[in-house]
Amino acid sequence: MKNDRLIPGLVLVLIGAAFLLDNFGYIDFHWSNIWHLWPIFLIIGGVNLVFAHNRSPLATTLKIGVVVLGFGLLLFGNFGDRWGWWPTYSYSWHDHHDHDNNDSDDDDDDDDDTASTPAKGIVKVEGNSDFGMPYTADAKIAQLHISGGGTEYNLSDTTNQLFQASTQEHFGKYEFSHSNNGSTYVLNFEMKNKQGHFNFDTHGDNSNSATFKLNPNPLWDIHVETGATDLKFNLTKFKVRTLELSGGAAAFHVELGQPVESNTNVEVSAGMASVDITIPQTAACQIITSSALSSTNFDGFNKTSDGNYETPGFENAKNKIIINMSGGMADFKVHRM
Repeated sequence: MKNDRLIPGLVLVLIGAAFLLDNFGYIDFHWSNIWHLWPIFLIIGGVNLVFAHNRSPLATTLKIGVVVLGFGLLLFGNFGDRWGWWPTYSYSWHDHHDHDNNDSDDDDDDDDDTASTPAKGIVKVEGNSDFGMPYTADAKIAQLHISGGGTEYNLSDTTNQLFQASTQEHFGKYEFSHSNNGSTYVLNFEMKNKQGHFNFDTHGDNSNSATFKLNPNPLWDIHVETGATDLKFNLTKFKVRTLELSGGAAAFHVELGQPVESNTNVEVSAGMASVDITIPQTAACQIITSSALSSTNFDGFNKTSDGNYETPGFENAKNKIIINMSGGMADFKVHRM
């Protein structure tokens, strides 16, 4: 076989292996190494071009050696914080930032919006901030849309507001907006692109995180679209109608409660991700998977057909949890507790 595709293929294999090993905790990849050592990619490309038409064993060994050595430095090099290439940002608040997030919210009369008219966005750049929206009894269905990677998302507690979020921001900014159409409230929480100036002082815990609290009364539709993310959602206190998780090199840890008032539908679309879902022991559940390269572990389920699993008595249950999973090289687990 011609070896002119050897180096590109080897680079892709090593990149994929790095994501997988870091995602499952076998290595501690310092992502800032990409900024420190990016010229390695120029060296790899240059060596490959110089010896592009040389298929001697020596040339092949040299090309492979440069790739392996370069990725070894990227994966295992630890340069501390002395090269602070990650950006930090200026503080910037909208006029309503502090007022919009108190329990006596909405100096901007967000709750008086006409149907389907978005409220003003609430924006904060770098630092810690709180977002909130008051609960009203007419909120029967709440749709929460979360987007943005490079963030740790946590949800477990309730609130007497409809929605609360506390954030720690470094590499970008969070933006929250909302609208309503009758008894259906739509909440959008987004991580925007990083802005600001470069600062060479990176001491401290430079990570993004968002901790949510939801009101337990409405039916919840939760949609999360993210990249590299660590998500921990304990939803046992909430009436979840729909949960959609979409991510790349992500770790999703979700605990569901009993389906209430309607079925709970879970859609998971993952790349090289770890997905761990816990359901009640007595809940009727069906799992549908479509991924040839992913690993699965569904304890307490009966396999009914290729890629389909059910708990005993699923067909006769009134309310059910239905989980659809698709992914690339993902690790899918569902536990009954």
